[in-house]
Amino acid sequence: MINETPITARYAETDQMGIIHHSVYPVWFEVGRTNFIKMLGIGYSQLEKDGVMLPLSALDCRYIKPIHYEDEVIIQTSVIKLTVSRIQFGYKVLLDGVLMAEGSTTHGFVNSDTLRPLNMKKFNQQLFEKMLNSIE
Repeated sequence: MINETPITARYAETDQMGIIHHSVYPVWFEVGRTNFIKMLGIGYSQLEKDGVMLPLSALDCRYIKPIHYEDEVIIQTSVIKLTVSRIQFGYKVLLDGVLMAEGSTTHGFVNSDTLRPLNMKKFNQQLFEKMLNSIE
């Protein structure tokens, strides 16, 4: 399952060369990831209210072609790996169907009170199954 999130590159996101700064891509990944989770039927804020947080443990990004101010890109987000305690999302940044950047983030499932790892399958089996079934 792939979620597609449209984003228009803002002027504030550009660097001195007029291209999107490298630090912006993880923010775009977060937007895509948030929309992906919503697509599964629960928002990040509801996950946190339920006692689950997803701290970042790894981030990877490969920049292929530059993106400029006002370019309209699509962030494709998918789950590429899932265990009971971790989830890895994959991202593709496309401009007119052309791959501009790609990356991934890995997150742990932790209890929001103790910040200790939790078994997502035991904590919320229905959501875990949705995540598992979303892997292509």
